[in-house]
Amino acid sequence: MKILIAIIILLIVHLQYRLWFGDGGIAQINAYQQRLDDLRQQAQEKRERNDALYAEVLDLRKGAEAIDERAREELGMIREDETFFQILESK
Repeated sequence: MKILIAIIILLIVHLQYRLWFGDGGIAQINAYQQRLDDLRQQAQEKRERNDALYAEVLDLRKGAEAIDERAREELGMIREDETFFQILESK
């Protein structure tokens, strides 16, 4: 009878160890869930970035206003009939 109880206790300990620390155990499942959540977040950020880039491409295809705006902001360009004023602030 004592041998049967010892075998049952060893079996329970073994199964508990596999449940908590073994391959496919709770710790591994939690790690996989965290990794999955991180990947979902990254995918959402990339999806939002792609949507913004797609909207910008559509805007650039539509007309010259977007091209004009981009040339002014990023390249500092001005039109021929405009005058450029630079204000220097002194302290």
